[in-house]
Amino acid sequence: MKNLDLNTRRSLATPRGVGVMCNFYAARAKNATLWDVEGKEYIDFAGGIAVLNTGHCHPKVQKAIAEQLENFTHTAYQIVPYANYVTLAERINAIAPIAGQKKTAFFTTGVEAIENAIKIARSHTGRPGIVAFSGSFHGRTLLGMGLTGKVTPYKRSFGPMPNDIFHIPFPTMTQDISVADSLKALDLLFQSDIDPQRVAAIIIEPVQGEGGFNIAPPDLMTALRQRCDEHGMLLIADEVQTGFARTGKMFAMEHHNVQPDIMCIAKSLAGGMPLSGVVGRAEIMDSPQAGGLGGTYAGNPLSVAAALAVLDVIQDEQLCERANELGTKLINHLNELRSSCPAIADVRGLGSMVALELNDPQTGAPDAARVKQVQDDAIAQGLVLLSCGVHGNVLRFLYPLTIPDEQFDQALAILANTLTS
Repeated sequence: MKNLDLNTRRSLATPRGVGVMCNFYAARAKNATLWDVEGKEYIDFAGGIAVLNTGHCHPKVQKAIAEQLENFTHTAYQIVPYANYVTLAERINAIAPIAGQKKTAFFTTGVEAIENAIKIARSHTGRPGIVAFSGSFHGRTLLGMGLTGKVTPYKRSFGPMPNDIFHIPFPTMTQDISVADSLKALDLLFQSDIDPQRVAAIIIEPVQGEGGFNIAPPDLMTALRQRCDEHGMLLIADEVQTGFARTGKMFAMEHHNVQPDIMCIAKSLAGGMPLSGVVGRAEIMDSPQAGGLGGTYAGNPLSVAAALAVLDVIQDEQLCERANELGTKLINHLNELRSSCPAIADVRGLGSMVALELNDPQTGAPDAARVKQVQDDAIAQGLVLLSCGVHGNVLRFLYPLTIPDEQFDQALAILANTLTS
């Protein structure tokens, strides 16, 4: 089997709208290593888009799935429930950074968690309005698109968008947007576009994912909590990409001195199996009537078994501490490259959620072409990298937190070669 043949078949069999970054096809994977169908080896710094914090095919996760496979694969939880769903909900409730009694519901994809969080917020408050941020990414379904703060490729030609969704600027140093600017825009929104008494919730990523790994400043999060309390709105934290040790804590909201009312989780929750969830204050989560939440595959038993194993791995292998260790090493390495790579405009990160922003050194304009070149050069040398950012000029690093030190150093060497060549 050849990659070129598969690419030809893919172009004939699948639509253009499903964009594919790599021109090689995975045959197998283990921890931080991928092998393609032709036997070439790659270091995976994409992690299935932040899904593999515990690595490819972690043996404990594999074992948990195999054991569940011997019992049953599906009943539909809301028809015939099973104990592991309840156990996982209890464990998520115990670790979620939300005060008081909590409840958790499980779904399948990240955007399902987002949409259900919005449903729950609207049901609890009796209000329609939602405030989101520019540069945000909350998924590709209709409501997810409406919440997402980036037009191309997520919204172009797919309109009209849902009503009662409003966006304000996200504080971004490289775009000269301050916290004061964001809050001024929020207050102006409440004066000119929607009465805050009609707003159900503000939704925010503690670190923007597709938007460029922009970190929400603590004073922004504090101010949002104050605005929500003042106007009876809920604060929803989209932790789909930031959760499960990526930022050096189990959840990114633990870096703040305020708490959300609702939190959305997915991606690395189940080590590569499709699972998402919404966790929140019990009285809020109980707002929808019975049957208002759910889904045929929501909380699939194989995925739930994987998630229970993932939580054990994060604790047993101290992956929060590992995220901080690797992230510090990467940030230091990237900063050392600044003198030999004048295109580096910013290096930022929280734990192992690290980004590198590249601009044209002459004009200061975002340099998406340079990012694409770095990606191509890295893949040629056996390193898979992802880009992000509103302008496509940011590299993000989503390696498994279980990556061996020697392999991590090898990846850093490839990265240096691509940035300084």
